[in-house]
Amino acid sequence: MSNPTIYIAITDHGFGHAARTASIAGQLQKLLPSVKLILVTTAPKWLLECYIDGDFIYRQRGFDVGVVQADSLKMDLDATLSKWQHIISNKDEIIAEEVAFCQEYGVDLVFGDAPPIATLIAQKLGVPCWMSGNFGWDFIYRDWGEDFAQVADWISDCYGCCDRLFRVPMHESMERFPVIEDVGLTGGDPKYLLEMIRTKFGLDRPKERTILMTFGGLSLDAIPYQNVSQFPDYQFITLDRHAPDLPNLVKALDLAVRPVDIMPLCDRVISKPGYCTYAEALKLQVPIVSITRAGFAESEIILNGMQDYGYHQVIEPEDFFAPNWDFLHRPLQPPRLTTKIATDGNRTIASSIVKYLSNA
Repeated sequence: MSNPTIYIAITDHGFGHAARTASIAGQLQKLLPSVKLILVTTAPKWLLECYIDGDFIYRQRGFDVGVVQADSLKMDLDATLSKWQHIISNKDEIIAEEVAFCQEYGVDLVFGDAPPIATLIAQKLGVPCWMSGNFGWDFIYRDWGEDFAQVADWISDCYGCCDRLFRVPMHESMERFPVIEDVGLTGGDPKYLLEMIRTKFGLDRPKERTILMTFGGLSLDAIPYQNVSQFPDYQFITLDRHAPDLPNLVKALDLAVRPVDIMPLCDRVISKPGYCTYAEALKLQVPIVSITRAGFAESEIILNGMQDYGYHQVIEPEDFFAPNWDFLHRPLQPPRLTTKIATDGNRTIASSIVKYLSNA
């Protein structure tokens, strides 16, 4: 097939799903330059361009909800449920519009992370639907009680129509998917010379005294930035353009530079539970200091995975939002397991897609 086409639907939640899926798409494009990529997401195009060097079609559509949030820790369950009910009630129109679009572009494969409706679009189109991920949205919603039961059931039924799941580490069972293949970590890899990053942002402290703070696309409200002043020998890095100007706080404000590009220069990363940040730090063997996150079923799973495979520290929100950061005086904990986590997810998934498209 000279110009195979893949339709990639990305969940409508933060930046992590977009980043890890775009990493796979970027690897796919390198292995099969003739492939036509269609990225379907509400994530900003600039974010996708950080992971995909070549051309792609950007279709700004959202087919699921994820979790409606004010920031990385605060969830609005009522708004989440309302949006899901709207999507499900309008599913026939959504499917019809996307099938027509896919037919126009000659789509050969639907790939998702992991909007449930993608499986129904693929069924109607008559092509396979493959997915990747470490959890399904039904897993998250079932933890929220009876109000979400019907939505979770519908999502489970959709996932049951998936033809192949690439299950990445730090996962729930995902047993609703009929065909599961375990792969290594996905996510981005650094793409700039470290000296260029150091010079660009004026990083003048050694790695042992450099700390990155990153909380994903949703960030956090009221980060107590004043606490960095308690550690004048350290430099802290943030990607938050609203952060104050402080002597030892570096604002890395360049959309082309991602957290993963800065991580190799850091002694540790302070974050919240999030697969993509964890995966990128684990691949680079950078320690993680993570705030806990209540009410989100994935959090416990990936927190456990992070503690199993990387140097780490787990803190409570009250520790982070306190008027001092005593936790930085405490030592990091070593990985609980001696086995190494697989890191080949991008290439494994992309290679499987290339094999399929080359024989389609």
